[in-house]
Amino acid sequence: MKFGLIREGKLPPDERVALTPTQCREFMERWPDVELVVQESEVRRIPAEEYVQAGISVVADVSDCDVLIGVKEVNIEDLIAGKTYLFFSHTYKKQPYNAELLAAILEKKVSLIDYEMLKKPDGNRIIGFGRWAGIVGAYNGLRAWGLRNKTSHLPRAIDGKDLQEMISNAQAEDLPKNLKIVLTGYGRVGRGAAELLDSVGIREVDKKAFVLQEFIDGPVYTHLDISDYNTRKDGGEFNRDEFISHPEAYKSSFLPYACAADVYIAGHFYAQGSPYIISREDFKHPQVRLKVVADISCDIDGPVACTLRPSTVEDPVYGYDPANENECALDTPGSITVMAIDNLPCELPRDASKGFGREMLDHVIPLLIEGDQGGVLAGARETNLDGELCDKYKYLQEYVAGA
Repeated sequence: MKFGLIREGKLPPDERVALTPTQCREFMERWPDVELVVQESEVRRIPAEEYVQAGISVVADVSDCDVLIGVKEVNIEDLIAGKTYLFFSHTYKKQPYNAELLAAILEKKVSLIDYEMLKKPDGNRIIGFGRWAGIVGAYNGLRAWGLRNKTSHLPRAIDGKDLQEMISNAQAEDLPKNLKIVLTGYGRVGRGAAELLDSVGIREVDKKAFVLQEFIDGPVYTHLDISDYNTRKDGGEFNRDEFISHPEAYKSSFLPYACAADVYIAGHFYAQGSPYIISREDFKHPQVRLKVVADISCDIDGPVACTLRPSTVEDPVYGYDPANENECALDTPGSITVMAIDNLPCELPRDASKGFGREMLDHVIPLLIEGDQGGVLAGARETNLDGELCDKYKYLQEYVAGA
């Protein structure tokens, strides 16, 4: 069996890779009978020389590999027929922009294993860049505050060397002593955001105190779980299982936090049918204090009403006018500054690659080589080498047909 780490071809360029040189070395030592090569890349943050120094072959052609491992979607013209691929395909939700990709995968009889669908028995995802999205998203939230107020000296995260340099930059930022930040989400994203805030010395405070008090001895944040910003419509006690199965019985109770916070970092997971967290009408409330929203989750026209579109690393913020419910210039009176970059881990490519590669070596690659006894790979395999959708994904047939 031969594995190949492919170059990332999607635009804008993505500098990440699924395994670092050290991890490739570990792969070869653990499975000496399996060959591993790395495809040449002009955009990868980790240069080819580091792979060569680790004893890994760097090649131009990976067409003789059996398994090809990437990160983002593979361009249609780069797909090699008859191979097994692993990457984030963004197709299982019938995303319109990737219907043609899935159609091409079927036509070329490619077997696709989608990272997003690799699940533990409890349904939680095995692998992803959530922690890094949270870390970079929180940093960009602080940067957005400075951009709005023309006080920031923070460089873009992608222009730095690594996580430690990014943290050092943020620690040196002169934030207002009375700045208040509210953070939603306790998954990988939310915990990653909290990790960044803790690292730069922003103090976590009690939820009730956050709403009722002002703090003048340094910036603070409060961290909310779903039970903190959702309540039963009938006034009954919050029940997590019921909220998941019957979200229509609940309503958002986030408004008091929007009236107490200057910055909102949205790191939650949003399920279809759940109550919107902060609506367009909520943003019009006269006591809303929010000035910056860093929407890491980036659900467009969804639970955070000011997120009208994704922003980009090159153009990270835009304005939202609550009165007119539309995008506006950043200096529009009463506007909200929105940061909604949808590929945040790309800004820390070396660190994010290291974290992702660790999960690959621990939880995914062993299944590819040693066997998928628990059916984890089978559950994430959208297509097979016969050019057919696997049974679990037959619902995508019309989606593909309309490509």
